[in-house]
Amino acid sequence: MSEDLPALMSYLDGLPEPHIVFDMDYRIVSANTAYLREFAQGQDVRGQTCYEVSHRFQAPCDQAGESCPRARALVSGQRERVLHLHHTPCGEAYVNIELAPLKDRRGRIRYFIEKMESLAHHHGAPGEQGMVGRAPAFRATLEMALRVAPSAASVLLLGESGTGKELMAKAIHEASPRASAPFVVVECASLSETLFESELFGHEKGAFTGATSARVGLAESANGGTLFLDEVGDIPMSMQVKLLRLLETGTFRRVGSSDLRHTDVRVIAATHRPLREMIAQQQFRVDLYHRLSTFPIRLPPLRERREDIPLLADTLLARVAPLRHLSIAPAGQHRLMSHPFSGNIRELRNVMERAALFCDGDVIELSHIEQALAADAWESGAPTALAVPMVSAPVPALPGHRQAQADAALWEAAQAHRGSRAELAASLGMSERSLYRKLKALKR
Repeated sequence: MSEDLPALMSYLDGLPEPHIVFDMDYRIVSANTAYLREFAQGQDVRGQTCYEVSHRFQAPCDQAGESCPRARALVSGQRERVLHLHHTPCGEAYVNIELAPLKDRRGRIRYFIEKMESLAHHHGAPGEQGMVGRAPAFRATLEMALRVAPSAASVLLLGESGTGKELMAKAIHEASPRASAPFVVVECASLSETLFESELFGHEKGAFTGATSARVGLAESANGGTLFLDEVGDIPMSMQVKLLRLLETGTFRRVGSSDLRHTDVRVIAATHRPLREMIAQQQFRVDLYHRLSTFPIRLPPLRERREDIPLLADTLLARVAPLRHLSIAPAGQHRLMSHPFSGNIRELRNVMERAALFCDGDVIELSHIEQALAADAWESGAPTALAVPMVSAPVPALPGHRQAQADAALWEAAQAHRGSRAELAASLGMSERSLYRKLKALKR
């Protein structure tokens, strides 16, 4: 095997994808030019362990909380794939790892070769665009998405509103062979039965009143790319059979035409509705369901990935207030992590935008978070945003006008609260006695 390494390394050096070869002791024996450029800033990494270079770990991945493709390959003797967070010159980013064992002439594994594919729009640290997260639930979902992306299989994204289904659909498209072709979104929930057919398939001039010219439909516009059916559970029953024909044959007719047209699309659908229950109630076609759900993926709600909330909050702050360089005080982070966020990431974004507007300085304090959360309670008249127990955290002393803001936020929170004083105190991270003293002082 050793005598074959120079030829192998020469071959790998000509490949555009980053590759390394390491031995049974994790020591890198070769890294191609693409790897040195993308992950090592041109520095020689030979002799270092793969886990030191990629993760800054002092122990192998499977001893440091990561899945290890080497460990899997030793058991299976075959090629293995995993999703890892790697250190790069631009910070932490997700990398798709494909590892293959290299055997000697006696069939014994002697080396491993790793191919790496960077995922530019997926981050384990705050990023301006793309999907962000480190929680196990998020990583498992992302790994499933990246596994199905290179195929032509239809994907059904299931999850509550605000969990990022459209972002995930776009991520699958961008990791697929169709990435350079169109990604076309069909907003199924906003289309009436009469509009759905015209929007999806197009229409001819004079097909109906107001059709003053022919129009290309979304299915035809997506030719060669991906057609994303958002909220597919809202498609009228009468249109579902026509959609099924498109999925099965790739053919359709424009409204007002008898000519059969063809389009080549990969379909990704998404819904927050319980499609199986709708099938039982004869509100959704079972054959369409099975055609759409070749590869179903469930997106976790925010309450199942609470450890990602500070990371997501920082990312969203950078998006809603890009020029201010805001940070969140520890007490504010604890409060966010205790909130149920029934609206998931979309609700978190709203909260962070409000908090940024309430904050005049560079640090978003607990008082700003409380004000931002209370806005939903004022609108609904419900105490849900204020009556959820939080992780207790010290509230920093605030000088001057910030103290006045904190006092105003406390008074407004007390006025909006509908539960007991003990519940309000718990939600604000203070004792009931402290709350009583503060409210009494504010009444004077």
